[in-house]
Amino acid sequence: MSIATMTPSAQLSKDEILRYSRHLIMPEVGMEGQLKLKQASVLCVGAGGLGSPLALYLAAAGVGRIGLVDFDVVDVTNLQRQIIHGTKDVGRPKLVSAAETIQDINPRVELVPHETRLTSENALDILKDYDIIADGTDNFATRYLVNDACVLLGKPNVYGSIFRFEGQASVFYAREGPCYRCLYPEPPPPGLVPSCAEGGVLGVLPGIVGCIQALEAIKLILGSGDPLIGRLLLFDALGMKFRELKLHKDANCPVCGEHPAVTELIDYDAFCGVRGEEREPSDGVPEISARELKQMMDKGAPFVLVDVREPHEYQICSLPGSKLIPLSEFPRRMHELNSADEIVVHCRMGPRSAQAVQLLMKAGFRKIHNLRGGILGWAQQVDPTMPVY
Repeated sequence: MSIATMTPSAQLSKDEILRYSRHLIMPEVGMEGQLKLKQASVLCVGAGGLGSPLALYLAAAGVGRIGLVDFDVVDVTNLQRQIIHGTKDVGRPKLVSAAETIQDINPRVELVPHETRLTSENALDILKDYDIIADGTDNFATRYLVNDACVLLGKPNVYGSIFRFEGQASVFYAREGPCYRCLYPEPPPPGLVPSCAEGGVLGVLPGIVGCIQALEAIKLILGSGDPLIGRLLLFDALGMKFRELKLHKDANCPVCGEHPAVTELIDYDAFCGVRGEEREPSDGVPEISARELKQMMDKGAPFVLVDVREPHEYQICSLPGSKLIPLSEFPRRMHELNSADEIVVHCRMGPRSAQAVQLLMKAGFRKIHNLRGGILGWAQQVDPTMPVY
């Protein structure tokens, strides 16, 4: 199966023959395969951890047209894994930084930037002009959006995901096998699966998984090898182990099944229970700002400050006088707190401490507050010298 179609009059220049000579001498690629790559188009959704190696290797391989969807700017915390960006790019749009790197690697590549958030309103228009879609996103709402759009358009979806030390990769192509919804019919409850910003990710992991995605896209274009259609590849970086799960098409899948219920794109934020940016992550929980907490400290008001982060996070930075009770230990250690005390609970950004406050409220505590924005809010509003992570 080859995704790309080759124009009979297509040719490689003398310079291109030299550039891709290590491809050309392999019979599995050769002139015909390299021309397929030159005339193929791949859309990379995301220019972050997965999108970096994905786009770099597609460009180096000679894929003729590469689209990039991203609307973020480069942050210094990205540089540990997003190798398409450099220190000089901090604060710049990721698309600008990525474009410069890609053009330096291969100026023959046509790069098409889409500086926008992928939504139900624009996804079909953006995806329709590409042979292959490569999903390098980090949230469930966009994964379901990309999947459904690919099914509706008949496009292969080269999927990858990462978390901490583990990665996944597959090719979801409804014409040949299962789609993402066949594997995950419903998203997990909101907040159950932490993001990489909350749980961390080993910097080299997206490089490995992103390269697998690039490899799968190239195989689809060439029509060579055995693509990951109907297979989910699982990678354990700590154990250095690969496992494979067989996937089967679900006849009752709501988007690619025999009687699909999803025939157009839906509201994926609502489907995944994503809160709007204007809403706090701790609805219904009493809160206090970092400045208000500082005023309490300056006045010498009596209160107990509880930190629910993990010990390794506490070692990075901590608020003076805070008592460490990790959220994972909170239910069995709540007895260490007195309901008569004024209590302020915090974590890194607020969600975990909100959960702890809710547990205390259910236990009858009333004089409690969640620190809005967590220790990052403290660093932004009160103490800019505090290390952040």
